[in-house]
Amino acid sequence: MKYFIIAGEASGDLHGSNLIDALKHYDSKAEFMFWGGDKMADASGISPAKHISDLAIMGFIEVIINLGKIRKNFNQCKVQITEYKPDAVIFIDFPGFNLRISPFVRKLGISTYYYISPKVWAWKKKRVYKIIKSIDVLYSILPFEVEFYKQFNYPIKYIGNPLMDEIDKFKKENPTISKSKKLIAMLPGSRDQELKRMLPIMIDVADKIEDYDFIIAGAPNFDKSYYESFFKKRHYKIEFNKTYSILSEAESAMVTSGTATLETALFNVPQVVCYKANSLSYVIAKNLVKIKYISLVNLILNKAAIVELIQHDMNPLQVLQELIDTLEGGKKRKEILADYSILQELVGGPGASKRAAEDIFNRESEKQ
Repeated sequence: MKYFIIAGEASGDLHGSNLIDALKHYDSKAEFMFWGGDKMADASGISPAKHISDLAIMGFIEVIINLGKIRKNFNQCKVQITEYKPDAVIFIDFPGFNLRISPFVRKLGISTYYYISPKVWAWKKKRVYKIIKSIDVLYSILPFEVEFYKQFNYPIKYIGNPLMDEIDKFKKENPTISKSKKLIAMLPGSRDQELKRMLPIMIDVADKIEDYDFIIAGAPNFDKSYYESFFKKRHYKIEFNKTYSILSEAESAMVTSGTATLETALFNVPQVVCYKANSLSYVIAKNLVKIKYISLVNLILNKAAIVELIQHDMNPLQVLQELIDTLEGGKKRKEILADYSILQELVGGPGASKRAAEDIFNRESEKQ
């Protein structure tokens, strides 16, 4: 069968690659066309029809500025799907784009699957009705989403979290890596806007902690010199495509809000969550987003298990103070690690990508 997959960010590329591997396991004749990144390219053996480096746009103002580019991407995607004639289109997160494409796909009579459901519970709840109208099957990776969708009488399939697939694979391939005291990870994000706002503050904090080593988890879409341009007093090691190796060894971490917060927790690394946006974008988001927390860790646990420093609170002094509390002997470390144990139970074990792939393949096989 032919599958068209759309992922628009680094996390989607990771999960998309695992899904491609799983689909190949169940469907020996699987063919792919996709919007994604290098990991999906490696899994499929073909290049992306559109690379994620051309897609990631962060913030309300940035979206407005790039409207022409976004419109061009929509038109290009529609043409590619129409010409490819897939049996199924699989959407991976990236709701601003995917939920505008899905009605078009549905009108073509092509099966629509949403792997990693969009976070409509955070804002734009009206998107639920678009999902109901345009998505055949919605796969959830967050346990609390099942209850959320019940209020709309829309059954979804909870398959566990696909991060566990990748983490389980990494740990099996690297059984000897152990925690290293005196090492702090910096995960500043994968978008240019994130790096410009978060990394300078993280580096400022690192410069003040002289008795610790720091490693920056670099995103592959930037080169080493770009990260080095933010350095002030000290030079820090930058590792590309080695986030899990870094987290395996780290004692603590400074992490930009996103999927990385959950990854950090699943590697049992206490953390300080950082987020700073364009001022106008932040004001707009604050009035639209109706959630208690911004990190997946706190959302899943439904409590402030880890500290979230947002906007003006995300400054060198506060990050430094909170980071010290997460280190060995710090007053918050023990409680954070205890909450991580509960988190692990809620998230469950590996196998999400296989469960989704098997379900998609079985449904499509029945239509043949």
